[in-house]
Amino acid sequence: MPVVQIKRIYEPLEETDGFRVLIDRLWPRGIKKEMAHIDIWMKEVAPTTALRKWFNHEPEKWAEFSRRYTTELKDSDAVKELVDRVQKHKKTTLLYSAHDAQHNQALVLQQFIKALIK
Repeated sequence: MPVVQIKRIYEPLEETDGFRVLIDRLWPRGIKKEMAHIDIWMKEVAPTTALRKWFNHEPEKWAEFSRRYTTELKDSDAVKELVDRVQKHKKTTLLYSAHDAQHNQALVLQQFIKALIK
């Protein structure tokens, strides 16, 4: 079964990252594209702009954000494409730029994908 892990894009590239997918809708600040070391940028799997702005990285909105984002993911063709790509690699790293490691879209997306590839 493929491994799906998450990591901030600001962390150094590691050999153990495997297939690297940027999952932010906006390009991360301060990262040059040639230095990002991503295999693909799948901004379509990120939360919609409206949801991202509503959440505003406020931890007290986390449960509702997770619920709403999961609903978005269920109807996403981009997620189906991402799952297909994940299944072609032994290890995939979902890259995100949020500062909060416990309240970000990568956590929700990781759980969602893991449930689909069981």
